[in-house]
Amino acid sequence: MRRYDLAIAGAGPAGMAAAVEAASLGLSVLVVDEQPAPGGQVFRAVEAAGADPALAGEFLDDGGALVRGFRCATGVDYSPRTALWHVDLATGVISVLRDGVSEEIQASRLLLATGAQERPVPIPGWTLPGVMGAGAAQILLKTAGAVPQGPVVLAGQGPLAWLLAVQLLRAGAGPMTLLETGGKGALWDAFRAGGLWTGRRLLTKGIGLVREARRHGLSVVRGVRDLRAEGEDRVRRVRWAGGELACDTLLLHEGVIPSTHVSRALGLEHHWDEAQRCWRPALDEWGASSHDLVAVAGDGGGIGGWEAAAATGRLAAIDAARRLGRLPAAEAARRAAPHRARLAAALALRPFLDRLYAPAPEVLAPRDDSTIVCRCEEITAGQVREAARLGATGPNQAKAYLRAGMGPCQGRMCGTTVAAVIAAERGISIEQAGTLRPRAPFKPLTVGELAALPPEEVG
Repeated sequence: MRRYDLAIAGAGPAGMAAAVEAASLGLSVLVVDEQPAPGGQVFRAVEAAGADPALAGEFLDDGGALVRGFRCATGVDYSPRTALWHVDLATGVISVLRDGVSEEIQASRLLLATGAQERPVPIPGWTLPGVMGAGAAQILLKTAGAVPQGPVVLAGQGPLAWLLAVQLLRAGAGPMTLLETGGKGALWDAFRAGGLWTGRRLLTKGIGLVREARRHGLSVVRGVRDLRAEGEDRVRRVRWAGGELACDTLLLHEGVIPSTHVSRALGLEHHWDEAQRCWRPALDEWGASSHDLVAVAGDGGGIGGWEAAAATGRLAAIDAARRLGRLPAAEAARRAAPHRARLAAALALRPFLDRLYAPAPEVLAPRDDSTIVCRCEEITAGQVREAARLGATGPNQAKAYLRAGMGPCQGRMCGTTVAAVIAAERGISIEQAGTLRPRAPFKPLTVGELAALPPEEVG
């Protein structure tokens, strides 16, 4: 069995930064990554992008530099196309799957750098071909240079919506329309949150994206409500209260939320974040969780963007070295200081963004009973409401009633929506409704893959 001081799950900004920092402190480091190359979602396939003008700017410059530093780091074992599927918290043994073969690895410290996922946006017709999340469209652009043909509608809100609009328009997509779903008064409410001066660099970057998108011909419709995708064999049009548009592609986006599937499966303590309308692990200032073995860094611990993720990764690595006796506490504090400053700067604009792009209640809990909320089991919002009336108090009870959350995605796509629908039906908060409690394996695996473990490890 291989042994490491620090095992890191995920090779996005947080995981890469943590690996580089930990290796520089003399720790043996393993990074397991489900993707074929480092970068995470935000810098996915950056090494293969070359000088693609559609992806120019932060993606190529900062992302390229971060990946190059990770590739050059000594003392880091990088294992791509590898999925973490089990963790034994009592022994520190983690189980991973690579190329159809399972392996067990001993780790003195585990860092979850699993990043974020798009918030599900269940609307009538969202299962039609041609409807997808904005993040999925960005993956296709980054990995395959795929650009949607014909009229494109981008519906939702958030920084990623503007970034993707710019990237697709640079690549030749269009005509494109952005249907903004932000509520009236959100901008003034966001101004009251403050942080604009401290976060002016990020604000300026965002304003630049808006201006560039408009120069490329992006049309914008504001105050959109009651979205509906329509079509027979595929999406043909999108309707909303007071309007409609023909489209060949509909991209949905209402921000991102922490990917907490693994941290919840491990039973770590979590808190409801009312500002970001999501669950997040309970962490200390170093990213340490409620269990002594596990830390969390990056957007998996709370949405902050790639710069904040890199800073939290480095802080978690320094803390790992301190806990393993490789770094005195005073030296750890000294090394952490500049990263804490970078973290504070990266998060300065977050209160403004959280208020500006707060999802509408109907995004969290779709009103139309016919809307599918669990795609794996084809469970509708109406069925979830009926389960709530029959006594389901949260998503775990609804799972027993309806099988919602029992499909291949293991509740990643439906868990938050099911909880919100139940909360609305029962007149309680989403926090009171709770969250799904997933179990290992964290990703589906076959009996054959499990049987590929060496006999001594099975024993």
